[in-house]
Amino acid sequence: MDNAINWFEIPAVNLDRARKFYGEILKIEFHLIEGKGMRAAFFPADLANGKVGGALMEGSGFIPSMEGTTVYLDTEKKLSEVLSRVEAAGGQIVLPKMSIGQNGFMAHIKDSEGNKVGLHESL
Repeated sequence: MDNAINWFEIPAVNLDRARKFYGEILKIEFHLIEGKGMRAAFFPADLANGKVGGALMEGSGFIPSMEGTTVYLDTEKKLSEVLSRVEAAGGQIVLPKMSIGQNGFMAHIKDSEGNKVGLHESL
């Protein structure tokens, strides 16, 4: 097993708002699909080369939460920049940037949908 995680889904009440939030803080664009009562916005990922991917998901059973599993998104060594955009985009910083030693830095945010999401910056 190369990665403990190979896919993640972040629940959204309003996919367009969530896509705008993450697009603004991470400076990325999403690929959208709809079907079977769900809407999804896919984070950029090189899945063909074994990279981890994920999506924002809207539909029955996708319920935002501040509890449970925490997904960490890579900020590509720009954690401070990403955090500087969180509040203006409609989120909240719940755990400011902190060192995790040789593993870099981390922070927790509450996104536009009410999810707790981790942000990570490697050294």
